Amino acid sequence: MPETLKAIPLLMRFLRRSLVGLFLMAVTLGLLAYAGQTVWGALESVWNQESNPRPARERVFAVNVVTYEPVSVTPVMTSFGEVRSRRTLEVRATASGTVVELAEDFEDGGSVRAGDLLLRVDPTDAEEALEVARTDLAEAEAELRDARRALEIAQDDVAQAEAQSELRSQALARARSLAERGVGTEAAVEEAALAEASAKQSVLSKRQALANAEARVDQAQNGMARQRIALAEAQRAVEDTAIRAAFSGTLSDVTVVQGRLVQNNEQVANLVDSELLEVAFRVSTSEYARLLDENGDLIKAEVLVALDVLGTDLETSGIISRESASVGDGQSGRQIFARIEQPRGFRPGDFVSVHINEPELRGVALLPASTLDAAGNVLVVTEDERLKAVPVELLRRQGDDVIVRAAGLSGQQVVAERSPLLGEGIKVRAIGPGAAPAEEPEEPAMVELTEERRARLVAFVEANTFMPQDAKERVLAQLAQPMVPVQTVERIEARMGG
Repeated sequence: MPETLKAIPLLMRFLRRSLVGLFLMAVTLGLLAYAGQTVWGALESVWNQESNPRPARERVFAVNVVTYEPVSVTPVMTSFGEVRSRRTLEVRATASGTVVELAEDFEDGGSVRAGDLLLRVDPTDAEEALEVARTDLAEAEAELRDARRALEIAQDDVAQAEAQSELRSQALARARSLAERGVGTEAAVEEAALAEASAKQSVLSKRQALANAEARVDQAQNGMARQRIALAEAQRAVEDTAIRAAFSGTLSDVTVVQGRLVQNNEQVANLVDSELLEVAFRVSTSEYARLLDENGDLIKAEVLVALDVLGTDLETSGIISRESASVGDGQSGRQIFARIEQPRGFRPGDFVSVHINEPELRGVALLPASTLDAAGNVLVVTEDERLKAVPVELLRRQGDDVIVRAAGLSGQQVVAERSPLLGEGIKVRAIGPGAAPAEEPEEPAMVELTEERRARLVAFVEANTFMPQDAKERVLAQLAQPMVPVQTVERIEARMGG
């Protein structure tokens, strides 16, 4: 029993030392495994790393270019305006009364021709007044005829009275002659003198009657003239009961129907000449200045008027005719009018776009608006395929294009689409319609491998766990060919380290 108790401490000491030894062995094995993994990872990094790293290459940007070609360009100014009629008439009633007749086309949108009857007001009262005027004129004509006959009689009476007066004067002369010779008496002379005076008095009376007859004729003529005027007014009153179209056109704003009572000068419709149209549009002061000639007069520039109707454009040509006399309250720029030559399809009130042809510009280029920056520069591709900023003169903006002028750029390639990555000195590769023809790509160099070299390369590629499977299959397919690209072989051998 005492010996057993003494063996227990020895056993415990043995177990403790065994456990410590096992622990130290496990730690040692773990450190060895970690060190081996570290060394293997370092070796793989060395194997995968190229022995001769490629130097950093300058980045080359592909840019769309256009060729700067000086040409003659006709700038087009764009504005918006309203179509108007150059001749519009307010149709008003010229007589009061009831509408008894109405034209079939007397309605909104109705087309009429010059001289067509539009409507007729009840002419009964006017026709009665015309008959009365004709009767009064007949009475005036009868009065004039009677006055003229009385004048003729008065003229004859004056002639007879003058003849009698002449005979009395001759009788007085004979009586005086006889008295002087002592044959006649003084009483006979006095009697002859009294007869002569009575005859002269009769002549005066007849002349007064003649003057009255002449005055009567004048009054009758004036009366007949007044009656003729009254007759003309009555005839015009009858004509005014019928309203006719002054010119060919289209009716609008019709407000009457048959049987309605209208008043004199009441507006019943509007007559619009749809063949004489013009467009009124407004331009800025600077644009207006470009439409003036050397004398400061407005040029007769051609215009194109377009109306968008459900995606279909109605277009017609025109020519500038005049400008407004004043700017107008609260307005700016200038209002210009252009006559429309072919108004088919257009109506007054249409809102249209107007394109005005400005005077031609020579020696300019039409470029995309994206070629120009805020400073007025364009990027030009030099001979060494680098960008150079060149200032140009901006003349016009035409929608998505600009018209510019610059000296010394004829035939040069200009960057069509700028981006923040592009600037002066950047190396680029020109593409697009204005780019120079691209050179044919060179064929890659090929090499024939020995069986040992080919096997070594295939083994390295198959053992590489970091290469994607599709890339590995592509490289193995190249290595299986009789001729292998030199670039592929050099890249694999560089990774192999030999």
